[in-house]
Amino acid sequence: MDIRKIDEEYAVSGQIAAEDVPQIREMGYRAIVCHRPDGEAEDQPAFEEIRRAAEGEGLEIRQIPVGSMGVTPDNVHAMVDALDEMPRPMLGFCRSGARSTRIYEQTRHIRS
Repeated sequence: MDIRKIDEEYAVSGQIAAEDVPQIREMGYRAIVCHRPDGEAEDQPAFEEIRRAAEGEGLEIRQIPVGSMGVTPDNVHAMVDALDEMPRPMLGFCRSGARSTRIYEQTRHIRS
């Protein structure tokens, strides 16, 4: 797991697995946002599996899938809602962390 801190409230990572969730909690993250649609790759864990692990660790979790069309206005608004409604610090993840970074950068224009 390669977590890259963007700022005090948000960090990004490539794909995580259910077994990574206890370490994420131990690192102080209070919420997780998945920006990867289910079924994108054969070796990708299902969001439901990660959701169960996160909830078992007391973390809030949400899926805001960013598909092949890239970040859409609906994605950005859903991410703004997540940032307004969920505890922080928050970890966003996708395959490499790039989509999670892009969507967060776009929320800054709306939230500032």
